[in-house]
Amino acid sequence: MVNNDSRVQGKDVAEKRRRWMLNLVLIIAVIGLVGSSLFPVIDNVFRQSSVPSATSSALKTTESQKAELESQVKGYELVLQREPDNPAALEGLIRARKGLIDMGSAKVEDIIPPLERLVKVNPNDTVYAILLAQAKQYTKDYEGAAQVYRNILTTKPGDTYALKGMVDLLLTQNRPEQAIGLLQDTLKTANSANQTQPGSVDVPFIQIELGRVYASQKRYEESIALFDEAIKTNQQDFRPILGKALVLKEQGKVDAAKPLFVSAANLAPAQYKDEINKLAGSEPATTASPVAPSGAPAPATSPSPVPAPSSSPSVSPAPATSPGN
Repeated sequence: MVNNDSRVQGKDVAEKRRRWMLNLVLIIAVIGLVGSSLFPVIDNVFRQSSVPSATSSALKTTESQKAELESQVKGYELVLQREPDNPAALEGLIRARKGLIDMGSAKVEDIIPPLERLVKVNPNDTVYAILLAQAKQYTKDYEGAAQVYRNILTTKPGDTYALKGMVDLLLTQNRPEQAIGLLQDTLKTANSANQTQPGSVDVPFIQIELGRVYASQKRYEESIALFDEAIKTNQQDFRPILGKALVLKEQGKVDAAKPLFVSAANLAPAQYKDEINKLAGSEPATTASPVAPSGAPAPATSPSPVPAPSSSPSVSPAPATSPGN
C-alpha cells in the first residue's frame, strides 16, 4: 500500500512539473476568432518587452525580481555543470530565463539549449518538444521547428499539438498544399492507427483542421463538405458545427450560419458558450488576432473552431515565479 501511495505521489509531482512547462505556452482562445489560431501564439508567450515606466517603489521591486531570477539562473547553471541531464535543473533554468524574457532581460534563444536537452532526456514527453519547436519558429529557424514536429509525428502521427503546429508553420510559410497533404495522409492512416492503438488519432480534429485550411484557401465547398462529414459522424460534437458556421459567415451567408451557431452553443460545454456567441456576432469580439513572428509572413487566416485537445491540461501565461512555487 505504501509503495502504491509513493507511486501516486511521484506521478502527481511529475504532472505538476509537466503542467508548469505547459504554462509557458499561451492559448489565446479556447475556440478562436475568424482569422485566429488556437495554437499557442509564440509572440505573446515570448514577447521581449522592456520594463514599463513605474514608480520608484515598483522599479525597485522589478529590479529585485530580476536579481532573484538571475541568481536562480546561475544556481541552475552550476547544478547543470555537475549534472547536465538533471530535469529539475533544466526546467528551473527555463522558468527563470522565461521570467527574464518577460522582463526584457533575456532572449528566446536562451531557452533553446535547455529545451533541446530536455527533449533528449525525455524523448517520450512531447510537451518539451512542442515548446522547442515553437521557440525555434519564433527565432525564424523554420526548418528546425519543422524537424521537431516531424520527429514527433514519426512516432505519434495523431499528436494533435504537433499536427496543429506543423500545419500552422506551413501556412505561415505560405505552403498550404503541404499542410493539406499532411492532414490528408493522416486521415488515410487514421483507421489503421486507431485499430493498433485506440484513440491515438482524433479523426474529427483532423477533419476540422483540414476544413480550416481549405477555408483559408477559399476552397469553401471542400471545407463545408468535411465539416458535414464530421457532423454526420458525431452529431453531438459542437466543433464541426461551429466550423461550418464560421465558413458560412466568412462567405457572407449570415442567415444560414445563425442556426448553426445556436446549435454549436447548445452542444458546447459551458466554458465555450460565451466565445461562440461572440463568434456569432452576438457580442463584439475582444480577442486580438495573433501576430506573426517578427519578419515572418502572417499565417493565412481562416476559421479555427478547434479547442485545445482535452487530454492536455488547460494553460495560461506563466508568471515569473521562483522554482519553489
